[in-house]
Amino acid sequence: MIDLRVLRDAPDLVRASQLRRGADPSLVDSAVDLDARRRAALTDFERLRAEQKGLGKEVATASGEAKAELLGRAKALAEQVRTAQADAEAAAAELEEVVGRIGNVALDGVPAGGEDDFVVLREVGSPRDLAAEYGADFVPLDHLDLGERLRAIDTVRGAKVSGARFYYLTGVGARLELALLNAAMDAALAAGFTPMITPTLVKPEVMRGTGFLGEHADEVYRLEADDLYLVGTSEVALAGYHADEILDLSTGPQRYAGWSACYRREAGSYGKDTRGIIRVHQFHKVEMFSYTSVEDAEAEHERLLALEEQMLALAELPYRVIDTAAGDLGSSAARKFDCEAWLPSQQRYLELTSTSNCTTYQARRLGVRERTASGETRAVATLNGTLGTTRWIVAILENHQQADGSVRVPVGLRPYLGGLEVLPVVAPA
Repeated sequence: MIDLRVLRDAPDLVRASQLRRGADPSLVDSAVDLDARRRAALTDFERLRAEQKGLGKEVATASGEAKAELLGRAKALAEQVRTAQADAEAAAAELEEVVGRIGNVALDGVPAGGEDDFVVLREVGSPRDLAAEYGADFVPLDHLDLGERLRAIDTVRGAKVSGARFYYLTGVGARLELALLNAAMDAALAAGFTPMITPTLVKPEVMRGTGFLGEHADEVYRLEADDLYLVGTSEVALAGYHADEILDLSTGPQRYAGWSACYRREAGSYGKDTRGIIRVHQFHKVEMFSYTSVEDAEAEHERLLALEEQMLALAELPYRVIDTAAGDLGSSAARKFDCEAWLPSQQRYLELTSTSNCTTYQARRLGVRERTASGETRAVATLNGTLGTTRWIVAILENHQQADGSVRVPVGLRPYLGGLEVLPVVAPA
């Protein structure tokens, strides 16, 4: 939820952000009008309530006809109080609904536009010239072909048991995921993050508070019988961890790294990335999450990005960093950087990780505050970023493939695989 003071004092700023997002700017005008109506109704309610209290004191000391007259006035005033209170509550509910549809105010410098309007900030590393290494006729295998030769990925049995976009990681596939996620957790721990194994089912108010029940609600799995949601990222559970609390940030940000299974319906991706494990319904992830002061949020964002790039270097992947356009931020983020690794089989970049600065948007919804040096409380800023996830296996297999279909293990992951240097081809079962 955006700051209502910003909405009142700088509505043009919010309108401009909506336009950069490709969203409806008229929501800003509706919200401003509803806010004025709510405040006016609340003022009327408080005035009438004060008058009601004063009248109650007069009734207590009156007698005879005077008391009867005062009681009549008190009854009429009570009805006015109820009406004013109902008006204020109705305006507040309408305001909450409209404001909830307004995305976070995009920070200065965020590119305008949609999914294809990102800005490339840098490219790191060079894709391998596999033709030069293995001959002009060499055709890179994709991750599924490699995974099947390694007996690491089994999508056929995944579909048999659970349906499309499910899979098994077997043998070295399972070991590789565990290696990657353990390396990610070690990196987070070394950087001062508290490791967390988080719930994967959350209450509606937590899912709503993080901004995932807006325009992308159809991506979320819901258990109707229990009124709970399956998370698509441990960001949700980590954001809810300190809901309705006042944090002490006097010594710096509070940082957590959550390991969880994640679930996504992929409702809007029909026909897209259907092969292999690029876009699936269930996966594992290590997610960084920071609570910090507003003043430190942008520096913390750069810190999360640097940690993501550290992990990409450990996996020895060529990648680029992009500044995501406003229309592709999602409702909660004010700025988002994506890291995309090169995919040899498709000759394109594939998003592996992202980090978002959500400023105070989530914290306002969830009631997470800090106490300032002056003793006042205010909303904190929240940030998130992915350090490792199942999808990384796609890029690791393809970028480190060898001519015979085996895969070289990046040096940084070898300690997590018992020193294994090569994932060998396995004879068909």
